[in-house]
Amino acid sequence: MLAEVSALLAPLAAAIGYSSYKARQFEHAYPNIGELTDVGGYCMNAVHIKRPENADLPPLVFIHGASGNLLDQVVAFRAALEGRAEMLFVDRPGHGYSERGGPENAVPSGQADAIARLMEKRGIEKAIIVGHSFGGAITAAFGLRHPDKTSGLLFLAPATHPWPGGIDWYYHVATVPVVGWLFNHAIVVPLGLSRLERGTLNVFRPNPRPADYIEKTGPSLVLRPRAFHNNAADFKRLLAYVKEQSPLYSQITAPTVIITGDRDEIVWEHLHSRGLARDISGSELITVRGVGHKPDYLATDVVIAAMEKISGKPRDLQAIARSAEERLAAASRDRKVAAVSPLGPGALHGA
Repeated sequence: MLAEVSALLAPLAAAIGYSSYKARQFEHAYPNIGELTDVGGYCMNAVHIKRPENADLPPLVFIHGASGNLLDQVVAFRAALEGRAEMLFVDRPGHGYSERGGPENAVPSGQADAIARLMEKRGIEKAIIVGHSFGGAITAAFGLRHPDKTSGLLFLAPATHPWPGGIDWYYHVATVPVVGWLFNHAIVVPLGLSRLERGTLNVFRPNPRPADYIEKTGPSLVLRPRAFHNNAADFKRLLAYVKEQSPLYSQITAPTVIITGDRDEIVWEHLHSRGLARDISGSELITVRGVGHKPDYLATDVVIAAMEKISGKPRDLQAIARSAEERLAAASRDRKVAAVSPLGPGALHGA
């Protein structure tokens, strides 16, 4: 009997050991570039770019989506906005290098409150809140709960409204007591690594993923057991949360822009982005044709123009979006031409 038990436990112990080793490797490959700040009994991690002398934009707070960390938005926006604004790139509670805090941080409202406290600690009175994907639900919560700290709201492919269906099976497993612990500590790393390439490609689909995206943004950090559990817990509560909260969006009064792609297969724009445009009076919806779930990377110029418009500068966002579409279409044609071999099937035979 003891031998049989040992035979069962040995592979499990090996899997847990391997996952622990890989988690340390992930952190070595993507060390924390931010700074931890106590926001009331736990620490939030963020990269804070102080206000430049010649800033022409209000402070900007960036909130990443599910399965991500602050590097995703740092890579998309930091270089493009350097010297123009004070910026705060946040690891959401329980993600990246931020601690989770209490149970209130398993829903967007709690995470919005945590970000508001972090802003206070960092001396940021008001900001344009920029949220991508899952970060959109937190951005909406911020606008509802902290209007005094909100200069404007900028939603990027946001997840904000109820949707039909559910969530992937592994998010359910990851949050089950005992079984979830074993799953997160033994199975998630090898399973996640096998899906990392395809998963990141799908997030950008139908657009090409930047060649250095994985290298620069550290998506493997979410495979660490505690981070994966927190990510799963967020997902499990989101549908019930937006069912309850989305009827309140009409109370949002901050200047609002929503930017989405019409080819987004991750978060359906006809439910979420159009829903926000319907619910928030005076908001502007910008749909960039041919773009999937990553307008932050594919239409960065449109996003920055939206920041400028929210700050009071005259910008024709629809015209800027059309220019972005032309640029993306030209790049797509160039890729197709480059992919065609200069030698056709019969080229070596005089055809």
